[in-house]
Amino acid sequence: MEVNLLLLGTVLAVLVYLYRLITQNNGYFHDKPIPWLRAWPLLGTTAPLLLKQVTFADFVSYVYNKFPGVKILGMFDTTTPFFVIRDPELIKQIAVKDFDHFMDHRPFFGEPEDTEEHPHALFKRVLFTLSGQRWRNMRATLSPAFTGRKMRLMFTLMVDCGERMLQHYEALMGGTGGRMEVEIKDMLSRYGINVIASCAFGIEVDCFRDVDHEFMYHGKRMMQMGSPLVIAKMLFMRMFPTFAKNFGLDIMPREQAVYFTKLIKETIRARESQGIVRHDMIDLLLEARKGTLRYEEEREEAQEGFATVQESEVGKAKVTKVISETDMVAQCLIFFIAGFESVSTTSMFMIHELILNPDIQQKLYEEVQQTHKQLEGQLLTYDALQGMKYMDMVVSETMRKWPLSPIGDRLCVKDYNLDDGQGLRFTIDKGTCVWFPIHGIHHDPQYYPNPDRFDPERFSDQNKGNIKVGTYLPFGIGPRNCIGSRFALMELKAVMYHMLRRFSFHRGARTQIPLKLRKGMNNVGTDEGLYVELRLRNA
Repeated sequence: MEVNLLLLGTVLAVLVYLYRLITQNNGYFHDKPIPWLRAWPLLGTTAPLLLKQVTFADFVSYVYNKFPGVKILGMFDTTTPFFVIRDPELIKQIAVKDFDHFMDHRPFFGEPEDTEEHPHALFKRVLFTLSGQRWRNMRATLSPAFTGRKMRLMFTLMVDCGERMLQHYEALMGGTGGRMEVEIKDMLSRYGINVIASCAFGIEVDCFRDVDHEFMYHGKRMMQMGSPLVIAKMLFMRMFPTFAKNFGLDIMPREQAVYFTKLIKETIRARESQGIVRHDMIDLLLEARKGTLRYEEEREEAQEGFATVQESEVGKAKVTKVISETDMVAQCLIFFIAGFESVSTTSMFMIHELILNPDIQQKLYEEVQQTHKQLEGQLLTYDALQGMKYMDMVVSETMRKWPLSPIGDRLCVKDYNLDDGQGLRFTIDKGTCVWFPIHGIHHDPQYYPNPDRFDPERFSDQNKGNIKVGTYLPFGIGPRNCIGSRFALMELKAVMYHMLRRFSFHRGARTQIPLKLRKGMNNVGTDEGLYVELRLRNA
């Protein structure tokens, strides 16, 4: 009996200790002059997301609209206190002016440093996950590869992929009366894989003809970031970073890490031994490793799309640090992040809106036709694409209504004394985080009247000057904005140009309207894709 009582007492003591451990921060906001959302033990305010009860977009809207009118509110992502910044001026202050206090993203994947002994821990080396000086060095190393001039050199590779896609589907539809219902997300993903294989990895792939190509298989496997296994692994790495670091635990499956590492290293050796030049990402990274890649100021900024983010002084700095071959492998994954899932999903949302708004689809088609005629039979050029104003308006509105990342996050790396100049003063402590509720801001009628309406005219030359800085954030804000914005926009516009030139989009028997978004802490998307009826123009 005494043994049983002792055992019971020990178990209860352990449980009480664990409960106090996982709830120790729950009173964090009590001395802050802001409202806050209550937290579940361990799972925090984000419990509905982690349990996949709501979509990420709906959760952000709930948080954003919970306390109307306030500039900042508090919440918990698992056990970490988060400050949700609702005010655009404060977002600019934190993300730009006082960037040194909020330099890093939250370390979702455990400690990013000291990964040399674990060469397959690739996601810890990707630019997005790096922190501190390592991030500064890598951003300055890579930013010259993402200028408009470099994108122009890569553009012909992308156009070739678009032309091959058209040829494939035109041949298929020749025997179907010029009509075909396709799952558009899968179609766009295959185009994206072809583009990435060519522009980032230097290999020719045709995932339309070879539907089971190994590059497609490994690419899809790598992008399954919302699977229960990956989420569980992320939570484990967040709670036990030292253990994850010591054992080289990584989000990316080992099979895919080995595949892409081998592929890229073999390509690098072939380039160096045979003197091959393709003006793709491999070439640019080889230049960076040699120290010959330098940032070039853009001269065509006026022609760039509205959503394009500009590089900060951090990215323009000169660096002498040589990147390793494994770092080169990891940075090629940026093209998967910027060019595969994000572009194919945004294209899907854009096509969805064009189906619902046939007048907008027709107007965009007319601009495509006008551009095609001006090219006089030649293939699409980078400059011609940049000159398509209505295309940019439709793309900008798509990313306003359907931002793939509903939030932006920053880690407070040193105590920050916030002062809004109107009486709101308190300290954001080192180790806490901030959220920028992008989806909530993009759907706030204060900034975008009738926000659920798809209206490209918001971004016309006459109206875009009315958009307040800090209220349009599809690629983030400040020095840690998305380095791949030019590439993503270029790919998105190019695929829409090619598709609209030959096809019109229509609601089919299996078209899902309204769209049902997937639930959980994923980038915005659908589980089932989107079926669309394609019709050949003039068929």
